[in-house]
Amino acid sequence: MLDRSQRETTSRRAFLVGATVAGGAAAIAYRRKTRAGVLVESAIERKLEPYTWERVTENAGFAPRDGAGALVFRGRMWLLGGWNLNDKQNFPRLSNSEVWCSTNGHSWELVTPAAPWEGRHTAGYVVHRDRMWIIGGDANQGHYQPDVWRSDDGEHWECVLDNAPWGPRVLAYTAAFADKIWVMGGQTLPQLAGGPMLHYNDVWCSEDGRRWEKVTDDAPWGPRGAICGSAFLRGEVFIIGGATYQAPGYDYRTYYSDVWASADGAAWRRVNSLVPWKARSFHSTAVFDDKLWVLGGHDGVGDLSDIWYSSDGREWRRAGEPPWRGRHAASVFSFEDALWVMGGIIDSPGSPVWRLGRTVGS
Repeated sequence: MLDRSQRETTSRRAFLVGATVAGGAAAIAYRRKTRAGVLVESAIERKLEPYTWERVTENAGFAPRDGAGALVFRGRMWLLGGWNLNDKQNFPRLSNSEVWCSTNGHSWELVTPAAPWEGRHTAGYVVHRDRMWIIGGDANQGHYQPDVWRSDDGEHWECVLDNAPWGPRVLAYTAAFADKIWVMGGQTLPQLAGGPMLHYNDVWCSEDGRRWEKVTDDAPWGPRGAICGSAFLRGEVFIIGGATYQAPGYDYRTYYSDVWASADGAAWRRVNSLVPWKARSFHSTAVFDDKLWVLGGHDGVGDLSDIWYSSDGREWRRAGEPPWRGRHAASVFSFEDALWVMGGIIDSPGSPVWRLGRTVGS
């Protein structure tokens, strides 16, 4: 696009002659018609964004929701459960146990309208040993859900454990790495399920979902949770930001702006003490294009729409302005050389699906 001074010096209509791309930059030449013919104006170089958004569909077919599980398994994206306070038809108990899947993000199949696990959102969701796993849940039913479920087809589910030793908690950070399932941090919500107010910074792991080992009771990153998805890059799991949720006697939220990494869940290193983006909760984390990603979230004032990425957790770059509105607890997939974003908004007229891929020529 021409800047103001260039527009003013071009008294006649300007139009694009051509563009060449080299090294991530586009050299664009404009020309204007004069009585002497065609005069080529000075070339303008602009940096191409390395990533480009595409709206795959305006309405995926499932009802709007947030906090739904997002897993990639056997060549499909899987959407598990979710929450919508305003939709009593599809979410009669606030959270449901639907299971949806898709190979292309446009067409979605309802695998089951009611899986045997109790409806939930913002649970732990991982793929481990060729199965999908759901670890814990929320407290929307008036109680905690300290159970563990697994499935190899999304339709048939097995309850591996109905009362895990990490006990009552919500908003834990869950990941799969080093051939184990990991549960880290989280908290209780007495206003929903009773009991004391507790915040955790412990770390648990399990190879089979049945037998759990507490790796540490006091990780150095301090009590936190409310991080959606997970990020494992180059042999380490990353905890990126996070927050605690308010409860009676704790009428505030604590937000973190740091990044931590560990290869074994016991020894942690602080990668970054102050990231350049706003501290937030319910942001989505993922790994795509050999980078760590942070998308959206809530900063205590409103939903966010900014997107950031980093190759190491230290240096972060903003990925331009997305074409979708702010959201939190969105469902984000790293699938088919792209990032896919859906959900995180409960008042939209449909369920759009967005895809972020590398820009051609970048």
